[in-house]
Amino acid sequence: MSVDQETVAKIASLARIRVDEDQQVALAGELSNILEWIELLNELETEGVRPLTSVVEMTAPQRDDVVTDGDRVDDIIANAPDPANSFFAVPKVVE
Repeated sequence: MSVDQETVAKIASLARIRVDEDQQVALAGELSNILEWIELLNELETEGVRPLTSVVEMTAPQRDDVVTDGDRVDDIIANAPDPANSFFAVPKVVE
């Protein structure tokens, strides 16, 4: 697939970037090369190949989900300038 100067101008317009006309010609060639490379990738046989997140087989380390520092509401609310029933009271911002 080849990209022409008109297509580059349309892409630039959609992306809301300014590309000078002399740069459009060079950019058209670069985009064409990228699309040719992608077409080569489409020719590869990928049937039965599992998707990978890494080339090295690994599992993410996991830890037990345990509460280690909870039930300290009174200590936390003691720092509030205006506590209200175990909640932080804040000024009204919407009228």
